[in-house]
Amino acid sequence: MRIFLGLAGTALALLTMNADAAARANPLLSPSRLPFQAPAFDQIHDADFKPALEHGMREQAAEIEKIADAAAPPSFDNTIVAMEKSGQALSRALAVFGLLTGANTDPTLQKVQEQMAPKLAAHQASIYLNRKLFKRIEAIYRQRDRLKLDAESLRLVEWYHQQFVRAGARLSAADQAKLKKLYEEESTLSAQFVNKLLAATKAGALVVSDKSLLAGLAEGQIDAAAQAAKGRGLNGKWVLPLQNTTQQPDLAELENRAVRQQLFEQSWTRTEKGDANDTRATIARIAQIRAAQAKLLGYPDYAAWKLDDQMAKTPQHVLDFLNRLVPPAVARARAEAADIQAAIEADGKSFRLEPWDWQYDSERVRKARFDLDESQIKPYFELNDVLENGVFYAAHQLYGLSFKERHDLPVWQPDVRVFNVFDVTGKPLGLFYADYFKRDNKSGGAWMDNLVTQSRLLAQQPVIYNVANFTKPAPGQPALLSFDDVTTMFHEFGHALHGFFADEEYPSLSGTSVARDFVEFPSQFNEHWALYPEVFAHYARNYKTGEPMPQALVDKLKDSQLFNKGYDMTELMSAALLDMSWHMLPASAPRENVDAFEAAALKNNGTDLPYVPPRYRSSYFMHIWGNGYAAGYYAYLWTQMLADDAFEWFKQHGGLTRANGDRFRAMILSRGNTEDLAKMYRDWRGRDPSIEPMLIDRGLETAPAKK
Repeated sequence: MRIFLGLAGTALALLTMNADAAARANPLLSPSRLPFQAPAFDQIHDADFKPALEHGMREQAAEIEKIADAAAPPSFDNTIVAMEKSGQALSRALAVFGLLTGANTDPTLQKVQEQMAPKLAAHQASIYLNRKLFKRIEAIYRQRDRLKLDAESLRLVEWYHQQFVRAGARLSAADQAKLKKLYEEESTLSAQFVNKLLAATKAGALVVSDKSLLAGLAEGQIDAAAQAAKGRGLNGKWVLPLQNTTQQPDLAELENRAVRQQLFEQSWTRTEKGDANDTRATIARIAQIRAAQAKLLGYPDYAAWKLDDQMAKTPQHVLDFLNRLVPPAVARARAEAADIQAAIEADGKSFRLEPWDWQYDSERVRKARFDLDESQIKPYFELNDVLENGVFYAAHQLYGLSFKERHDLPVWQPDVRVFNVFDVTGKPLGLFYADYFKRDNKSGGAWMDNLVTQSRLLAQQPVIYNVANFTKPAPGQPALLSFDDVTTMFHEFGHALHGFFADEEYPSLSGTSVARDFVEFPSQFNEHWALYPEVFAHYARNYKTGEPMPQALVDKLKDSQLFNKGYDMTELMSAALLDMSWHMLPASAPRENVDAFEAAALKNNGTDLPYVPPRYRSSYFMHIWGNGYAAGYYAYLWTQMLADDAFEWFKQHGGLTRANGDRFRAMILSRGNTEDLAKMYRDWRGRDPSIEPMLIDRGLETAPAKK
């Protein structure tokens, strides 16, 4: 069973014939007849979601009650498997709802999101805190070694028991009631945070009335800014939309320092303007609620609860790992800042380096040091070439996959593309949707998710999407990417591979349903192929001439990869430690002043460099307040360790070969959450992960000399 947030409630008895009729007409409540059960987006309307979610919750509530009240003694089939089969209508509705509220939302969907959040949270709580149901699960768990279950089924029993205990199944009735209220309040506030952030990010876009202020941007970027302005009804102006991170891509190229400062400050203060989109009160309360939840569940803080079922296991283990990285990263960032400051002064300027200067002036240092700038390399990274001749090509070489675009399936937005994915034998694996361009109604960042999750039990094959926020070119212009964008495409498709190769019986253990500090491993590992010589040569071609990138330029790009690594690592660690600071607050802590807490946390964590702000500020840290990464943002660094260590194995065993890819697929990518993840990695690698390849790959240590 994929337990989604939802309300069990007592509304089942109130279901009327009219409601049933409406439900039958709702396209979300029955399996789609399209290939792979892909959603019929042309038939789904905003008005369908609220009744679909409510119907799905009522249906699953009835299914769960039937399991809990069964007269037959509890067995694996009548309890665990029955739970896996429950809630399918709700799963379908939530999968599409989650996609649209993230990638193509509107005021109606946002209202439904806020209305349904507490109900969905109550539904989840009603399942996890169902005493009769837990009694059956516990009975099966206690006799699990005598049931002669296969390894995946045994893992499922243990997983269910762990999740129910962690959710409060053993609490008293009074404490369970308190916990339910906290879940509902948190979910409501989290939904409000997401919608406030989206509105604040849109409102925070920089509007420019004088084209000359955009000096430094390429003509295509200026045209895209003009198109963005027209989309807002601002003819004769230019709009630079914000992405969700603190730093903005245009800061690397805007020549006017005052404009750079304005763009940075629009980003930095987007959710701290004291208006309806200010998120500070919301997140301060969420932090309190999470600490209170942890106390009820018997943990000293939320991070201790959250990490209990992760690879890292404890907050101290996470802090030890991060603190191993902070000194060399911060030292490198300081050295980089000194180089940038020297370049500023060499130009006869006297200002001190500020956050809005770093991207621009470090780019000038990079140009001087490596004779390289973005305008030289972007013509070789046209989006379609990167996707088909880079991302797809690497997947073909490693795993034998092939792809065929199709135009007969409905999509949620005209820019979205759809591909059939085929295995090496020609067997269909699933469907892949790609939604790459930035929109005002799309959340920032990039992500992957499933519209349909693989499961042999449910006879389902995966339907997967990738979302990004690349700048959409003006009509008739090519979509030219930075190398960071290229890396993002490889990253998100690494997640997709994890989903496509899923080969599980049970949906709860399938594909990417793994710990946060493991789920980013396949995606970060897949990034390594972006610069792998054979792959790079296949896609890095001039969009006008088709000529490959000259070797001298390739060498410059590779040589520049460690440039700014101190900055990159410090801004990432700063955010990860900020996340841990929020979620290690005890329940006795008062409601925090967000700005004061953040400043103190950065100082205490040793990452308070004035020119290196955290990648996400507390007030727009979508990952931890709205996307399930609370006390888990460290996972990006943790899985860099796994990914770099894994790529070292590939290099030692011949690199990009089908044999290596097939072994990685069989032992990692196809296994989902069917066994202990540390054991899974150890069985594949032959040992536990080492941090040394990460330190070397990120430029924080020097590789030992070869003997």
